[in-house]
Amino acid sequence: MENITEQENYKGCEIKIVYDTNPPNPVEEYDSFGKMICFHKRYNLGHKHKHSLESFQAFLKVNEKNIVALPLYLYDHSGITMKTTPFSCQWDSGQIGYIYVTYEDIRKEYNTKRITPKIREKVEKLLIAEVKTYDKYLTGEVYGYQIFKGGDIEDSCYGFFVSPEEIIKECKSIIDTYDEQLELAL
Repeated sequence: MENITEQENYKGCEIKIVYDTNPPNPVEEYDSFGKMICFHKRYNLGHKHKHSLESFQAFLKVNEKNIVALPLYLYDHSGITMKTTPFSCQWDSGQIGYIYVTYEDIRKEYNTKRITPKIREKVEKLLIAEVKTYDKYLTGEVYGYQIFKGGDIEDSCYGFFVSPEEIIKECKSIIDTYDEQLELAL
């Protein structure tokens, strides 16, 4: 049985927003700007790496002037969630690693020789956004849509890391496009 989170009728079509039960892991399947290096006894999180905690901390210290790094915190209680700032619960949460990017990669991405405070701020926001996307994967907040017309499925797509409301808007745009194409065909 499908796990429907939102349902709406629009121009004779039924839109269903469902949980994606087999979502892509954004760390493994997408090109990430940052590298997530995590250390946890029970979970394999972030990018694959061969660092020990000590070797990675030494790497950070040696390269502190050549990277942008943010801490990664995990809350583990009836599921896991991750972010770049600490959780309020000291018993079920703690720092488990870092997300970082080298100045070399920043220069390539932003086509610049100098890492200005403005660029650094953009980089930090991008790293935080990557962690938020990964958190959606960890918490199961990944969705798909199905568009039905007359009981038959017309379109579907999965792997959305945005809110069901945003997907509904996109589905309405798709239905509007169907209507425009149908009018052109007539």
